[in-house]
Amino acid sequence: SKSRATSQRNTQPPVKPNTDALVPLEAEAIAFFTERGISEATLEACGVRQQNDVWCPALKRTVPWAIAFPYYRNGEIINIKYRDPDKHFWQSKGAEKILYGLDDVTESDEIIFVEGEMDKLALFEAGFTNAVSVPDGAPIKAAEGDVPSPEQDVKYGYLWNCRDVIDRVIRVVLASDNDEPGRALSEELSRRMGRERCYRVRWPTTRHDS
Repeated sequence: SKSRATSQRNTQPPVKPNTDALVPLEAEAIAFFTERGISEATLEACGVRQQNDVWCPALKRTVPWAIAFPYYRNGEIINIKYRDPDKHFWQSKGAEKILYGLDDVTESDEIIFVEGEMDKLALFEAGFTNAVSVPDGAPIKAAEGDVPSPEQDVKYGYLWNCRDVIDRVIRVVLASDNDEPGRALSEELSRRMGRERCYRVRWPTTRHDS
């Protein structure tokens, strides 16, 4: 049926993002990260770049620049998430969804899951190099019913796309935000990866997002 077809994961070959316009971070972008305690060494280690004169879908116009978070797998850029100075986010159209920081955890027995790229960078800065971020943030609430089959699990397709790495992991630390969406994300992730190996971080209530 039509509704069934639209609920299935995209069977079209993923589109490789165009990386030609990615450039090293310039002063304004570096200052943005410095204000949030992220060093240039961490930015370089995680491959963070920027793109100038880039189209912002939310604004339907070109913005002067945006931070680019490349999603690497085996050293290849699979997807790019962009963030402009006004906190609009978008990703490369048609790209395969994977975890941000995947190449940092290919040899890890333990993986830390966070909600966003900035959280991943903050943990890397603090010495926790085995963290990954989900690409699409947290849901408003956890879904009811059984977990869909991999073919129909559209929203969490990135987990299935990284299954070879996730399946090897002994311990999964869920460090999403301590709000309802964050708890919902932890619930959805643990349902798919196995509750028996998942551990939940309780953040202080004074913590806030960048």
